[in-house]
Amino acid sequence: MKQFTAPFHRRDFGEDFLWGVTISAFQNEGAHEKDGKGKSIWDDFTGRKGKIKDGTHAQTATDFYNRYPEDLLLVKQLGFKVFRFSISWPRILPKGIGEVNPAGIAFYHRLIDACLELGLIPYVTLYHWDLPHALEMKGGWCHRGVIFAFEEYVRICVKEYGHKVKNWVVLNEPFGFTSLGYMLGVHAPGKFGLSYFFPAIHHALLAQAAGAKVIRQEGEGANIGTAFSCSHILPYTQNESDIMAARRADALFNRLFLEPVLGMGYPVNDFPLLRRIERRYALWRDWDQLAFDFDFIGVQTYFPLVIRRNAFMPVVGISEVKARYRKVPVTALGWEISGAGMYGMLKQFATYSNMPRLMVTESGAAFADSMVNGRIHDADRISYYEEYLGAVLKAKREGVRVDGYFAWTLTDNFEWAEGYKARFGLVHVDMDTQQRTIKDSGYWFRDLLTE
Repeated sequence: MKQFTAPFHRRDFGEDFLWGVTISAFQNEGAHEKDGKGKSIWDDFTGRKGKIKDGTHAQTATDFYNRYPEDLLLVKQLGFKVFRFSISWPRILPKGIGEVNPAGIAFYHRLIDACLELGLIPYVTLYHWDLPHALEMKGGWCHRGVIFAFEEYVRICVKEYGHKVKNWVVLNEPFGFTSLGYMLGVHAPGKFGLSYFFPAIHHALLAQAAGAKVIRQEGEGANIGTAFSCSHILPYTQNESDIMAARRADALFNRLFLEPVLGMGYPVNDFPLLRRIERRYALWRDWDQLAFDFDFIGVQTYFPLVIRRNAFMPVVGISEVKARYRKVPVTALGWEISGAGMYGMLKQFATYSNMPRLMVTESGAAFADSMVNGRIHDADRISYYEEYLGAVLKAKREGVRVDGYFAWTLTDNFEWAEGYKARFGLVHVDMDTQQRTIKDSGYWFRDLLTE
């Protein structure tokens, strides 16, 4: 890690480099039934016994719906210029399609206006995992109808907010919500198997491009991106079997959604099973509808993966060598801390000849913070940000077009299946009282960004 921890200053990244912080609607807003909001797949999923590790839900979360003025002041106080947040689809369209909820529309007008009044640049994510439950009852991302529903939703958002918002993120981590929700069943909606995963992949890609086209048509001067989860892949050994296993993993984790966007189609040569999408779920006209000329691609890499061949693992024939067995530094979730992983992903993405500029649209870590005399000490998180930002700076100095870094996340929040125990925030939240307390890492960012 030491190669990335040399001292740096904000100005080293350039005057145009964007510094931001990120939240998502479901993880923060709460107000789960307030003002006409519809039910999402995560409202349903958190109500099922045993799905959330600490048995909690997000009905209140961090109460951002009511406390956003206070939280935006924190964003400003910490020195960030960009506030990235997501719009809740079921708050705009309670049934996913059809009748628009005026109160939901009004809430995001208030939020966007508050950002602009404080001089914050809103980056708006259109889908951060909270699909309307009514659409899931029709098949969700496995049903082709979701593409047209998403188009309608995007058009409403852009017509309402496009004169104020210029920066859009279409989907957040499509591999994440399709693999965890429609393949492994550990996230909403809790489905399991390739028969769900493959159509969800294809329809998410089609919806992503369709939504982006709507923004291009309706949003004057729009800056359009989408955000991909990714992990730098390393073979466990230099044996050919492990090297080939790593290539399959890279095709699945890093290239599955990226390469179709760039007009290259699915990476079927390294992951032949993807041909099943072509045979079973794609129409002939789909192949011209997967790509889109995005203005930026969001890079969201939290940890690398070390991969070995595993002939006993069905379908993929690979397995991860967990960080705990390799005795490397890890976060509270057991994720490997690796600036080299961030550097490797930026360099890998930059190798594509038609890659647009890159933005790190999420980056952060969960640690067990400690409070002493009312102060939240999180030295491990500060070290993490030093490591990952050092990696970004190294890649940037070597010619990679990376134009921004957005920290995940502003406040501790509802961390999906982990509940509230996994704390990523720069600001501590007492979930009983909703009191906010800036952590040492928040002050570290303030000092970096206001020097």
